[in-house]
Amino acid sequence: MSRARYQVIIVGAGLVGAAAAVALGRQGLQVALVERQPPWVPDDIWDTRIYAISPASQRFLERLGVWPLMDSGRIQPVYRMDVAGDAGGAVRLDAYESGVSHLAAIVESGRLQHALWQALQADGNVSVYCPATIESIEWAEPFSSVKLSGGDMLEAELIVGADGAASRVREWAGLVSTLTPYGQSGVVANFECERPHRGTAFQWFFDSDILAWLPLAGQRNPAAGGNRLSMVWSTQSDHADELVALDAATLAETVRSAGHDKLGELKLLTPAAAFPLRLIRVESVVAPGVALIGDAAHGVHPLAGQGVNLGFGDAEILVDTVARHHRRSRCGDVRVLNTYARQRAEPVQRMQAVTHGLHHLFADEQAAWLRNSGMRWVNRLPPLKAALVREAMS
Repeated sequence: MSRARYQVIIVGAGLVGAAAAVALGRQGLQVALVERQPPWVPDDIWDTRIYAISPASQRFLERLGVWPLMDSGRIQPVYRMDVAGDAGGAVRLDAYESGVSHLAAIVESGRLQHALWQALQADGNVSVYCPATIESIEWAEPFSSVKLSGGDMLEAELIVGADGAASRVREWAGLVSTLTPYGQSGVVANFECERPHRGTAFQWFFDSDILAWLPLAGQRNPAAGGNRLSMVWSTQSDHADELVALDAATLAETVRSAGHDKLGELKLLTPAAAFPLRLIRVESVVAPGVALIGDAAHGVHPLAGQGVNLGFGDAEILVDTVARHHRRSRCGDVRVLNTYARQRAEPVQRMQAVTHGLHHLFADEQAAWLRNSGMRWVNRLPPLKAALVREAMS
């Protein structure tokens, strides 16, 4: 049994927690990272967990030196996004028309996770406890104590909960959260497509469902664009179970038909999986000696694909706040942490309101005229579309 003292302990080494650890380590702070299991080493199989990384998040990862560690051949820029309603409404968002290079970059979760761990190991600034589980946390000022299952004791001024939607840190700290189930699940799978996607993402709203096709890298003809896609189908949980149970050929045909045959015949590359959709609101993401980031701090509907980007925003602002104040105040000083909480409250609440509102708008059969007319109106106003693009990129 050993005892060690740090300025910051980060619990959870997912994408957001690992990014926060790299960034804090670069600031010269004494940082520990606690994680249950190490990430898997990527192979040729395509990861079912896909993220649309915003340009703002990409810049953050570039500053950390993480983005260049990834295989550029597995990164797919999104140049256009075609959104279709259920009664003729449609909106196209185009990077070129908006004066930007791309709307987002599609990456595999496992490959980004691996790059973050490579950066952690190369820097050597962070003490990594992995595999390790936490038995208990004793909150105190100026140092809280973390007891690991092996008996090791860690102390820190600040404990950062980056341990996901079912955060134990949030629970142990007594930070109140409200979980609102949508009664839906997100079904994910990857497909090879007959026709090239040309860097276009597609999204359809129909029968209270939301179907998204995200372009993946991988090319038959480099001039024509990639021929793989990642699907996210948000649907009622019983229907999600039915989709997951389909054989590969039937699922591919079902997805092709739901997507109006946009990319021709589909061939399943990875088995379908489903996860529950829910809104998570946390009354306060900070308290003396503790701060929450990522899914531990908030949960949003995936229709805008902004969950992980909100998390990277959390990490960036928390690191900046702690780095600016740690020489004058302890990292766990709630006055410092409140600065972080205030800066993140508005973007998180805005995204939750937008995604929650859109979910209900498209679930309401009586609102068909409103939502489809709204789409057509937005599509006829290039300045408004450009503003929407800039908002999504920030």
